[in-house]
Amino acid sequence: MTMCSPLLAAYGVSRMIKITFLGFAGGAHTVEVPWGTTLMRAATDNRVPGIDGDCGGNCACATCHVYVDPDWSERVGARTAAEEDMLNSVDELRGSSRLACQITLTDDLNGLVVSLPEAQH
Repeated sequence: MTMCSPLLAAYGVSRMIKITFLGFAGGAHTVEVPWGTTLMRAATDNRVPGIDGDCGGNCACATCHVYVDPDWSERVGARTAAEEDMLNSVDELRGSSRLACQITLTDDLNGLVVSLPEAQH
C-alpha cells in the first residue's frame, strides 16, 4: 500500500485503481493502488522494474518516464511546463511521453496502460 492509504481511509476513500505497466523487454505488471496515488508511486511501491523515481516525485529527474497508451492520452491530460522541461532530457522522447510522478490516479484512469522505455538514465 502507498503512504497515502491511511489518509485516504480516514476520509472514507477506499477505491482501488488498476494500472498495467508494460516492460520494454516484454512482460506486464498489473498493480492496484488507492485512488489519489501517483503513477510513479504505484510503480515504486509495487517494485515495478524500469521505474526508478529517483527524485521521489518532485518532477526533478525524469526517472519515471513512461509512454501512455494512445487510448488513454486524453484522459491522462496534457504535460505541464515543468514536465516538458524534464522530458527534454530523456532518450527516446515521444508524443506519448509523460513523467509518472505527474499523473495522479483517479477513477477515470482505472485500467490505464503505460509502456516503459528501455532505460531511465
